[in-house]
Amino acid sequence: MAQQIRLEVVTPGGAKVNEDVDIVTAPGFGGDFGVLANHAPFLSTIKIGVLTYENGKERKSLMVSGGFCEVSNNKVTFLVESAEFGSEINVERAMRAKERAEKRLAQASQQEEDFNTKRAEVALQRALMRLRVAKSL
Repeated sequence: MAQQIRLEVVTPGGAKVNEDVDIVTAPGFGGDFGVLANHAPFLSTIKIGVLTYENGKERKSLMVSGGFCEVSNNKVTFLVESAEFGSEINVERAMRAKERAEKRLAQASQQEEDFNTKRAEVALQRALMRLRVAKSL
């Protein structure tokens, strides 16, 4: 059996994941990164995206929404704004959010409203990642 690393995913609502895993991949602002057992210590910011982890042949995915990651002492800890498994995602609601965000982006580009454009881009990213994770079931 290969060595494992402890994975903790924590949101403001509490712990989402706390288990030993074989590998973790996450969406860092500098690009996606992977973490295995005995990884060198580091810190990273996390962007909206899909966090995946494997334990044996089992693979799980979560949509994560912004935060931080710390790797230290054979443990990887994610402190994120939100984290959702595919089974927790309301696909219809995510589709409506995607459509609203796309509509806002179209309107904002015509009116050149930077603040609303940024909010719509973030909402669109969250909706797309939710749909991606929900479809991976």
